Amino acid sequence: MSIAIRIYNTMSRSIEPFEPLKPPIVKAYFCGPTVYDHTHLGHVRSYLAFDFIKRYLRLRGYTVFHVQNITDIDDKIIRRAQEEGVTWKDIADKYTKEYLEILQKLNITVDIHPRVTEHIKEIIEFIQLLIDKGYAYVAPSGSVYFDVSQVQDYGKLSKRFKSEEWRQEEEYLAEKRHPYDFALWKAAKPGEPWWESPWGRGRPGWHTECAVMSTRYLGTQFDIHGGGQDLIFPHHENEIAMAEAAFGVKPWVKYWIHVGYLTVRGEKMSKSLGNIVTAKEALDKWGPEVLRLWVFSAHYRKQLEFNETLLESFKVLYQRLVNAVETLKRIVKNSSIAHHLSDDDIATLRKLEEVEIRFHEAMSEDFNTPKALEAVNELVSLVFKEIEPRERLELALRAYTIISNFNVVLGVLDKHLKEKIELESDIIEKLIDLIIRVRTELRKRREYELSDSIRQELLALGIKVFDYKDGSKWVWEK
Repeated sequence: MSIAIRIYNTMSRSIEPFEPLKPPIVKAYFCGPTVYDHTHLGHVRSYLAFDFIKRYLRLRGYTVFHVQNITDIDDKIIRRAQEEGVTWKDIADKYTKEYLEILQKLNITVDIHPRVTEHIKEIIEFIQLLIDKGYAYVAPSGSVYFDVSQVQDYGKLSKRFKSEEWRQEEEYLAEKRHPYDFALWKAAKPGEPWWESPWGRGRPGWHTECAVMSTRYLGTQFDIHGGGQDLIFPHHENEIAMAEAAFGVKPWVKYWIHVGYLTVRGEKMSKSLGNIVTAKEALDKWGPEVLRLWVFSAHYRKQLEFNETLLESFKVLYQRLVNAVETLKRIVKNSSIAHHLSDDDIATLRKLEEVEIRFHEAMSEDFNTPKALEAVNELVSLVFKEIEPRERLELALRAYTIISNFNVVLGVLDKHLKEKIELESDIIEKLIDLIIRVRTELRKRREYELSDSIRQELLALGIKVFDYKDGSKWVWEK
């Protein structure tokens, strides 16, 4: 497909051509949860938004390798364990299990899910490398800090600079060289979990964890790093400072993707504000397909307002999609081959082609899912207004292929598309012959864009077409 993919890069604050470091491989890291409480819809919005991006890249032929961390040791986890009178590991395991179950229900897959506590050795080695290179220092307490003053371009992602003197790690302020230095390793406090290190007992700092786990699995340079917009500063800013200092590479990450907030009455959905809707509650009430369509309806960089009435409307859309698929399957099973397509049929084929192009144009322009959803709706309308009344096998098969491709991104029709549409082998060959004749007629009319698209669709099905002066021939691709 000739439509180039363009992507908004938070680093440059502009839309750039998408050119992975080593195509067709795309290496991507997305910040996962700190597992101290229930997964809520704000998290779901972020995970789904990135899932749509990943799925579209795969539809376009890229091999996306996706790593998403689990932070299973943190101040919040320790505090929650103390409140409930259980161990920190009990809390982490409980909410990790819930998070993974929710991803499964939402039809989200992740290639590697590294947990922080399984990577302590690598984290310690990384911190020691920064100390050896002069970017980090050990405080008298045994905590280790990153010396931000050693990084000249600190603040390039967030556009917040160290001269502003924000204060991180307030409780350790007295032992820092500068107020804006941040903890790589936190010395253990009484009653807290700890691991042995060259600097004494302690545990990793939050920013260190993601920098280490992402590079362990994706290498010292990779294509995409994503997360919620609230992670731009300080989390992602600090990751960049550490990784580029440790590995001597720039840029560490080529594209930075950040997902907008999910809001409730204009305020960000968050546990601290107490306005959350848990993922489990939402799944029980609306189901994964409706949630996926709802999130798809908003551009990933924009805020998405929680609205129960709007969510209910996506139940209707989901049912229309299901009905469209079942209608197409019925037509294919019950209709016979027509050895000639009318002008109206050709016109419908053109409309199907235009709908497919509009979907790709939208998704290729910084993954504009609202515009892509318009194309999905147009396709459904064509099924009921033009394809169902005519019961044309050829039109139904074309629409079925397009809706299947759309679903690679949407991920809501898997169970309805699983059933293979079985045709006898001689019917298949006759049908291919007919498609080739229709394509030849399109070429005579100079409808090259549509004829080339049909050729690509046939190739995707394992059918190679050869064009000659006196016509076209086809063979099964081995």
